[in-house]
Amino acid sequence: MELIISSITGDLTSRLISFLMNKCFDTLYSNEKVKRLEQLLQRVHMVVQEADGRYITNHCMLTHLKTIVAAMYSGYHALDTIKYMKNNEGANDLVNDSSALSFATPLKRSRTTTVCPETKKKLSMQLLGALQNIETVIGDINEFVILLAGCERMSYKPYDAYLYIDNFMFGRHVEKQHLINFLLENNIPGPPAVIPVIGGHKVGKRTLVTHVCNDERIRSHFSLIFHISGADLSRITENGNISARTLVIVEFISDVDDNDWITFYSSVANLNRGNKVIILTKIQKLERFGTVKPIAVDRLVYEEYRYLFKTLAFGSANPMNHPQLVPIVEEFAMLLRGRLIQANILADVLRKNLNVHFWLFALKGVQITVKKYLSMNGTHPHELFDQGHPVHLTDYVLYPADTTENAPNNDLPKLTFGDLITGRIFPPKGNFNLVSWESRIPPYTSFVHMARFSPSLAEDKPESHLSGRKRPRSVS
Repeated sequence: MELIISSITGDLTSRLISFLMNKCFDTLYSNEKVKRLEQLLQRVHMVVQEADGRYITNHCMLTHLKTIVAAMYSGYHALDTIKYMKNNEGANDLVNDSSALSFATPLKRSRTTTVCPETKKKLSMQLLGALQNIETVIGDINEFVILLAGCERMSYKPYDAYLYIDNFMFGRHVEKQHLINFLLENNIPGPPAVIPVIGGHKVGKRTLVTHVCNDERIRSHFSLIFHISGADLSRITENGNISARTLVIVEFISDVDDNDWITFYSSVANLNRGNKVIILTKIQKLERFGTVKPIAVDRLVYEEYRYLFKTLAFGSANPMNHPQLVPIVEEFAMLLRGRLIQANILADVLRKNLNVHFWLFALKGVQITVKKYLSMNGTHPHELFDQGHPVHLTDYVLYPADTTENAPNNDLPKLTFGDLITGRIFPPKGNFNLVSWESRIPPYTSFVHMARFSPSLAEDKPESHLSGRKRPRSVS
């Protein structure tokens, strides 16, 4: 009897502690500080959007803009953490413990799950830090807004915002302004100005330059925009009769001999006054050819990348209507490590099925692959892709993608990434083409992988979320 009474007393005590802790968290969640942070973020976001539609030539304003943008994304991160954790203890347990992921049973919230004092303190500090940071930005923003009003407005394009997302032109506010300013600078006597745009593999260098070159003022300033490969510099000499002002964009995938560059540069200088050159490359050494400071295009910081992935994954849906999915966004953002193409590929699939079981199934598949490669050689599979190596994904080997113009020309079966991750179609027992991503706007670029069935990791793949459903068809 004493044992039963003790057990009941312990259970009641545990429930009382749970009630009090959740009540404390409710106080934190409903605190005026959260509401104030949300209001301030809306104001800051309006300023950032307005700045993105203006030509900003003042260097100090661009530096200030960079600070504003960083504070904004950090604030959104803190706001989401506080806002959604209250209703997501069960989801967080499953996300944080990959061994607990189960896709055959419904997601249930544990009755004993509480927000521990350490977590509550950490969240409170994160909220206060984000609020102080954004209040500091707001306090200094009035002068910036006044100066911004004096900057010329860019011409409005109805689906610019869509272009930003679908062509991975997200953010890059300061880099875009620096490049536009360089190209529109008044001509000065002497040889052509050269600006290197340097960044890692598929971080958005080409997209940045393409977006800037589509700007109305840039197209009006240059009569001709000439794209050439670094392996084909002699092409510029074949166009020696060009008399109009020309912008030459050179993309290098390897270093180039100094003498070859000098010959090319002299040819550009002889074409016409006012010509300019953009170097696109991931090779740091090529900045030696620049006449101005290079533009560095780095991977997005975590808070900004997480915001992008969340925006892509939810699309037009309101995240507040799917609170259990928000912690999964956090995990995906950490696993993908700032990769833009992979973010679009996965988000495109997730957006079509806003179901927590499906999202956890997809997350488990990514976790398995990443864990395998990190345990084998300490290398993230995305790094292998960047280096041109194939990657083994559960039951097939995926080779680095070619874009549409270099896509493999064969009669192999063609599948989409969505087909594989949803289980609608089994991969054929052999080679096939995998279309991982297709742009929905011109120029409709596709990324096509060569793939090969190889089920050596099949024993580690997650339990299918299609359990109990009709068997998916196979492609032959």
